Amino acid sequence: MPRKIIIDTDPGQDDAFAILLALGSPDELEVVGITAVAGNVPLARTAENAQRVVELAGRPDITVYPGCARPMVRPLFTAEYVHGDSGLDGCELPAPSRPLGSLHGVDFIIDTVMAAEPGSVTVCTLGPMTNLAMAMVKQPAIAGRLEEVVLMGGGFFEGGNTTPAAEFNIFVDPHAAHVVFTSGVPLTMVPIDCTYRAVMTPDWLRRLRAVGTRTAIQAAGMAEFYQRYGNTKFGTDDYPLHDPCVIGYLLRPELFSGRRCHVAIDLVSPLTAGMTVVDWWNVTKQAPNCLVLRDLDNPAFYALMLERLSRLP
Repeated sequence: MPRKIIIDTDPGQDDAFAILLALGSPDELEVVGITAVAGNVPLARTAENAQRVVELAGRPDITVYPGCARPMVRPLFTAEYVHGDSGLDGCELPAPSRPLGSLHGVDFIIDTVMAAEPGSVTVCTLGPMTNLAMAMVKQPAIAGRLEEVVLMGGGFFEGGNTTPAAEFNIFVDPHAAHVVFTSGVPLTMVPIDCTYRAVMTPDWLRRLRAVGTRTAIQAAGMAEFYQRYGNTKFGTDDYPLHDPCVIGYLLRPELFSGRRCHVAIDLVSPLTAGMTVVDWWNVTKQAPNCLVLRDLDNPAFYALMLERLSRLP
């Protein structure tokens, strides 16, 4: 049976690739719903962007539920400087054919998890963890009923990509991350230490565009736009796609390596707020609360993504 997942997201070009990878893998993954959160761009845009991505993939039957419009405590910080004003610059996506879900995203998460068999739903967070944390605050029982939470976020050995210490998704809402990391839920973290190794090359982009389908052509366009930021930042034509690593791990965990560690979220320091403090060497002797991934088989990962995106219309 396909694994049931909720995708919690703030599209973002790399979020779009993660959604497309999941939708191209129906034998392994059943996307039971998508919740949108403010992050890369404000909520109104992330929700519509998610609708447009499922429309592109030929899956308008998947409902998008708008969630939290701001972090739990801090003001919203967005990343149009990376993703463009729309959040999905570089492509032309079809308009949504169905309305947004009537439930708030937080309530959709709660209702779905509480109605399902315990241990049968996984939440994949691709942006700030506000929706999931608010769901855990509103209904703490969901933490014990989830199969797993797999998140793209954090970093330790590579530092941060938004401040010297903090990765964007955790930096935007560190209090939400703290709620999730202290909830006791089975947790797998795909930090930038791992995703920086998920390098998208110009040759791979050419191969994607050459597939020739509507989805492949528009995905290539958004990736090319996204890559321009990387060209400026890193001085190279290669640039990682972060969020698809979450779906790649669910599909092919053997492509990834890491270890179980205790991870804490810094909430207070003016220098390191939003840092994921990973006790890689078990210095504190605290019980591990997270599987922290650090490396992946990049050629195999991108071969998988090309094959699955090629299935879409």
